[in-house]
Amino acid sequence: MGEKGDRLREMASLVDEEEELENRQKEIKDELGFSKGWLYSHPLDSHENVVKNYAKAESITYTEANKRLEVIVKRYEIEGKDVPDIIKQMRRFRRTLKGDKKIEITKAIDNLIDGYSDHLDKSIDSIYWIKKYKPAVKDMVLTESDLIKLSKINDYETRSALVDEVCKYWEAKLFRRDMKFNSEYAKMTKQMSMAKKDFKNLYKKYNTRNTKDTLNDAIAKMVCDYPGISSREIHDKLPTNLMRKTTAPMIATIAKSQRITNVDGKLYRFHDDIKKDIYAYTAAFIDSDGFITMDKNSNPRVGLVATGDRGKAFMLEMHKSLGGGKLHLDEKSPQDTRLINRLNFYSQKDVFDLLTKCRPHFKLKGEQADILLELIKIKKGYKKKSWAKSRMQELFKLMKYENHKDNRKFDWGKYDIDLDNIAKYKENSKLHLMSELDSIKKENLDNAIDDLEEIVDDYELTEDEWASLDDASDFLFEHKGPSKGEKE
Repeated sequence: MGEKGDRLREMASLVDEEEELENRQKEIKDELGFSKGWLYSHPLDSHENVVKNYAKAESITYTEANKRLEVIVKRYEIEGKDVPDIIKQMRRFRRTLKGDKKIEITKAIDNLIDGYSDHLDKSIDSIYWIKKYKPAVKDMVLTESDLIKLSKINDYETRSALVDEVCKYWEAKLFRRDMKFNSEYAKMTKQMSMAKKDFKNLYKKYNTRNTKDTLNDAIAKMVCDYPGISSREIHDKLPTNLMRKTTAPMIATIAKSQRITNVDGKLYRFHDDIKKDIYAYTAAFIDSDGFITMDKNSNPRVGLVATGDRGKAFMLEMHKSLGGGKLHLDEKSPQDTRLINRLNFYSQKDVFDLLTKCRPHFKLKGEQADILLELIKIKKGYKKKSWAKSRMQELFKLMKYENHKDNRKFDWGKYDIDLDNIAKYKENSKLHLMSELDSIKKENLDNAIDDLEEIVDDYELTEDEWASLDDASDFLFEHKGPSKGEKE
């Protein structure tokens, strides 16, 4: 009886919850119904006044009313691409198909267009102040981006001007409907075109930036202009209208969301001009406070070095901007002064990519960069050549020379370096030879691809034949490719 009683009590509890959910659902439906009816009958006004009047009519807070009436038009994307672009790609692809496959892709395109059209219709419905004029608004041929801009218009003056143009368009269309093709018909058509043009110009020129965007820009600008500024100092420097709407902790949170570097309460960020040409800036920094070298085992090394809190912030920013390297922060200096911070690049790929992009901008360390680029190229594709080992030894000596040639006390004998041979080492560069070998490889690959394309052009292959060709290419790669050659 005890177990049965528990089950009955559980059932009674579930019935109560079901009734409660049904009542809540009814309340929400009533609220939505009231909202729609109230908005439809409410005269055109600014969003702020509409929210105030709605809050008063519903006896709720302004925040709650604003949440219910918030206009959000979302961008409809598939894997980061908007629908019109995807439809264009699908139509291009359709040109390569025949028969049933072409019919299938056509149906898929039509379904996608229907879904996108439905999305645009719902987007217009969500903009409460323009929804009344939906038939005319649809004639304006608005894109998704246009509707997003319309959804952000909150002031009465712009809304009123837009509605006036919609009404002008609709009136001209109604007048033209029963006319014959004559001068009056042409006049109405011109009025419709002008109203449509003026409508689009109004929302395109409208500044949709809100207080949040303005605040974010102000914070970013201050951090760039005053490196090491604190959130409290930013708050004190803000214009009065923004200062009243924020606090120092809020600014710290916003700075974090904008990926501004925070070092013990001090904020740092690269200026946008630096980010636009980050590799020119990196090259200049390596020239002055960095290093390019290689160890005795022919491992390439590139590093940036800075000291103190500002240097730490700089390394963190460089790491984010360059997207690579390994950070070494707050290391003790040999002189026991300020802490040292480094951003070092160890992998061949990272070093090669960095130096390739920085090479046009080097003023002092261009020779060292060329030495490492040649070294990496040898190690990646030519380390089994008879000349590779001796050339890497020459590159090691060249690197020592370039890094220490201004030091009169440097012990060249320690590394078996004869200064009379430096010129010969430079002339012995293998870059030109490797470029020629690369071109031969590429020519062979291009010829192989051309042969395959001729097969495709000459024969209409079935799906089974395509699969056989694919299997054959896999077999060749596995048994005749470079990996097989290395094993043998």
